Amino acid sequence: MDGRTSRTAAGLTSAPRPGLRVAQLIETDGPGGAERVVVHLARALQEGGGQSVVVLPPNGEGWIEAELEGSGVVIDRFHLDRPLSPACAQALAECFARHRVDVAHSHEFSMAVYGAWGARRAGVPHVITMHGGRYYADRIRRRIALGAAVRASARTVAVSSGLASHLRRDLWLSSSRVLMIPNGVPYAAPAHVTLRDELHLGPDDRLMLAIGNLYPVKGHRHLIDAFSLVAHRHPTLHCAIGGRGHLDADLAALARDRGLATRVHLLGLRSDVPAILGAADLFVQPSLSEGLPLALLEAMQAGRPIVATSVGEMPVALGFGDAGVLVEPGSPGALAAAIDSLLNDPMRAETLGTRAAERARAEYGLPRMAARYLGMYSDL
Repeated sequence: MDGRTSRTAAGLTSAPRPGLRVAQLIETDGPGGAERVVVHLARALQEGGGQSVVVLPPNGEGWIEAELEGSGVVIDRFHLDRPLSPACAQALAECFARHRVDVAHSHEFSMAVYGAWGARRAGVPHVITMHGGRYYADRIRRRIALGAAVRASARTVAVSSGLASHLRRDLWLSSSRVLMIPNGVPYAAPAHVTLRDELHLGPDDRLMLAIGNLYPVKGHRHLIDAFSLVAHRHPTLHCAIGGRGHLDADLAALARDRGLATRVHLLGLRSDVPAILGAADLFVQPSLSEGLPLALLEAMQAGRPIVATSVGEMPVALGFGDAGVLVEPGSPGALAAAIDSLLNDPMRAETLGTRAAERARAEYGLPRMAARYLGMYSDL
């Protein structure tokens, strides 16, 4: 990792203690980045001879449970019916006792607060991971609550150096209170690539791809605007966006307004990410804010040429421009120029994709991330 990153959890790479029992807590269970990390960690501990318990909301989407089906991971539920709920904390403490949990690991704000509270009552060590959102930052009560949770926890982890800095500053923490463990993804070669056929693309058509839930922070509007600026220069270029969210109709309308209705393709939620990456000529991550998105790491693993905004940990992941083109966030013009430059220089694009794959496999593989967390659990 580049020397400019924050302090990492170096040394936390030992194998998990046999029989180690860890609870993973998360308030949402759709197919997002934090949820996927929960799935990866639960499986890794299970495969390493431990026991994972994943604690989920009672009326969620069911995605995590479906992903973990047949893995041996135990699913339990929490109930949070109001913003301040001692009953929820007590129920979590009882959950930890019932499953004989050795370590509780909470993800994101709400579970960080209630997981720390419940773990304290149960007398078990508690770990927090913050994945990118600063939901807590705009209200002093949330800052106080999260600060108290961090101080009551054995470890607090941020997935990016920028987020670690925000946590230290927002919550008045010392540098030693927040570790940085980058996300990791498994390498998976695509078994069967069908996306180009689905979109009726010919051999001369070119495809740029973005993957991310359809929320404003992901910057897809800026990507479509950028596409409109280069569409006349690249008449065979298409844009596909994989993900779901409340902006799907707005993005489709924007594409129509820009005259790109037949060239912008909203794919919805896809489970075949390696395959759709394998179909792409270019990957674009136009986010306005990020921690370290798994979609970027998967695109790196796949060796795609990448254009990404310079936010969160993405500049570090891309070697500050050595393994991808970085642009300012919120600028369709900057995105358009970067897309145009890579489409016009295939050799440079190929070189950047090769470097991205090398960095991903060296620094952002799933085994590296899992080993750091599993070692942390054992140390606690």
